[in-house]
Amino acid sequence: MADPERARKMADRIKVIVAKRLERGLRDPRLGFVTITDVKVTGDLQHASVFYTVYGSLEERTDSAAALKAATGLLRSEVGKNITARLTPSLEFIADAIPENAALIDDLLREARERDSQVGALAQGAQYAGDEDPYVKPREFEDDDDDEDDDEDETPAVGHHAE
Repeated sequence: MADPERARKMADRIKVIVAKRLERGLRDPRLGFVTITDVKVTGDLQHASVFYTVYGSLEERTDSAAALKAATGLLRSEVGKNITARLTPSLEFIADAIPENAALIDDLLREARERDSQVGALAQGAQYAGDEDPYVKPREFEDDDDDEDDDEDETPAVGHHAE
């Protein structure tokens, strides 16, 4: 197994190489506006997973996926020319779900804000179902001056034992 640091560096290098090649363009009209988001290389440096996003509709995303699959050999040879490794890793292009996940999170946050405002509106006119303060309070006893005198009379004198 290769050094994890070396695998990370190779992944970064592959990301740059593939992104620059796509920037120069491929001769495939199906390829849309593709952004390389990440590259993961296996520990043995034999396989690279290239994550990408495509800006556009579902049809543009599927067309771009087909174009990348068709150009995998060309892009692999480009990677092979530009890295210093004995073997060129195989490339696999995987559509990154970042935009879809971001849209889903935005929808969930919007729904949570709407529900919070509904609960806030309901709480405006709400009243307690029972007592306002349902917690039991400790009883407070009134201090009488007579009680203090009784305590003094009940204490036995020192040295006297009751039999």
